[in-house]
Amino acid sequence: MFLIVGILILIGLAFNLLGTFSLYRFPDVYTRLHGATKCTTFGTLFTMFSVVAYSLGRLVSTGEARFAVFIIHGAVAALVLLITNATGAHAIARAAHRSGILPARAVVDRLEEKEEAKGGTPR
Repeated sequence: MFLIVGILILIGLAFNLLGTFSLYRFPDVYTRLHGATKCTTFGTLFTMFSVVAYSLGRLVSTGEARFAVFIIHGAVAALVLLITNATGAHAIARAAHRSGILPARAVVDRLEEKEEAKGGTPR
């Protein structure tokens, strides 16, 4: 049981660490937001999975009801995290877009616009 909990904590720590690196290494708000939300979501979920695994093992071995409460709290927190993290990231990205912040080093394909200007059929 402790091996599984340790592995889950290490996976969660690795994802959270990658999320912090993405805040420093990525060039603009959109890529930073993507890196941070994806990594911290998985990092926090794996950490919560470790709490649930530990509590499940203790519930089976001791039968104490407080460990069932930990499992329920972990499941509810994971559900809330999935909803609020995605919603918050969308709100930040939308605010950045409406503020006129452009992606850094974005590649724009103008081929389709040129074909439409010539009278060709768009893809």
